[in-house]
Amino acid sequence: MTMGHSQADKARSRERILHEAATQIRDKGLDAVSIGSLMQKVNLTHGGFYGHFASRSELIAAALEQALAAGEAAARASRDPDKQVSLSSMARSYLSRTHRDARKSGCAIAALISDVGRADEACRAVMEPHIEAFIAGVAEAFGDDDDTRAMMAVSAMVGALAISRVVTDQKRSDAVLRTVRDAIIAMASDE
Repeated sequence: MTMGHSQADKARSRERILHEAATQIRDKGLDAVSIGSLMQKVNLTHGGFYGHFASRSELIAAALEQALAAGEAAARASRDPDKQVSLSSMARSYLSRTHRDARKSGCAIAALISDVGRADEACRAVMEPHIEAFIAGVAEAFGDDDDTRAMMAVSAMVGALAISRVVTDQKRSDAVLRTVRDAIIAMASDE
């Protein structure tokens, strides 16, 4: 095997580890990742982990970045590239049953915000620019230079999505989504 192939193999193994870890944290949270079971799941040895990451903390931060990027990519892919994103369409998509029920593939901010709030500074530093980008995107949809309304709207959307995933009564969960969605749409039309 040539050096190029072994480096390529190592890169592919690292990506498999990151992909699986990102999937696990989106589904079950940051604490759900066990190095032993993760490495078993990707058919690698436990000891081989340290050839890819210096620590579990480094893995979690990298997997969190991948989960956040994947969520953003999915949101971009669902939009019509020829249309300007409106706050109404953003709220309708984000605060929908489909998004609520897509726990493993939906917004990683909403799925992991509480975990990351309790995590180390490295994880918080990974999520923070994604939150800022979300706020900036909403501010742009509002047409605002001041991001005050955007901060409120993002906080409401993330909170409503998280709450709707906790509420076991489907009608009540739908009401949470609908109430916040309607309030944000009304904010957009108050301009």
